[in-house]
Amino acid sequence: MNALLGRKIGMTSVFQEDGSQVPVTVIEVGPCQVVQRKTSERDGYEAAQLSFAPQKESRLTKPLQGHFSKSGSQPAKLLREVRLGPDDGDLAEGVSVSAEVFEGVGFVDVTAVGKGRGFQGVVKRWNFRGGRASHGGGNPRGGGSIGMCEYPARVLKGKKMPGQMGNRQVTVQNLKVVAIRAEDNALLVRGAVPGPNGGVVMVRKALKKAAK
Repeated sequence: MNALLGRKIGMTSVFQEDGSQVPVTVIEVGPCQVVQRKTSERDGYEAAQLSFAPQKESRLTKPLQGHFSKSGSQPAKLLREVRLGPDDGDLAEGVSVSAEVFEGVGFVDVTAVGKGRGFQGVVKRWNFRGGRASHGGGNPRGGGSIGMCEYPARVLKGKKMPGQMGNRQVTVQNLKVVAIRAEDNALLVRGAVPGPNGGVVMVRKALKKAAK
């Protein structure tokens, strides 16, 4: 299993054996149940549909209730599909997986929806310098002129302008795993994790570090 669903708890710090203090983000990973198993013979690829965050059965639609009961899984709020590797062939429906998946893993990639910052100007959104603040500048936080010449006589797509900031999917790669506390389903990683405290995250074994 290469990935698990989890929840960002918040930041703290831990002391290592040499006495150094390390800032970490605590992520609750799992427990996730395998609700559906995709196979290469039937579906053309190997994957597992994972559930996370228990939910009352009465709050689910009838199709979802049947979907969970078919595999004998507990009702949950979230369902996500994760590709499986060649070593995950014995993973069956109804099996519960948690933080033990990341035992021996040095680095992980974390994907989540970042915090929404609302409508922001170019200084906050794109780190523009802004206009001069003295001698009649009059536009200290503006983006300046966006006009073009006679050709192409239009504003090119992708121009950095004011707009909604945040509230998009972000992946932070190569976060170092400081500790795994299996009894609490907790993963302690060094670095910042996108999203608010309590937000849902997807934790994957790092691709780039593994390749090295």
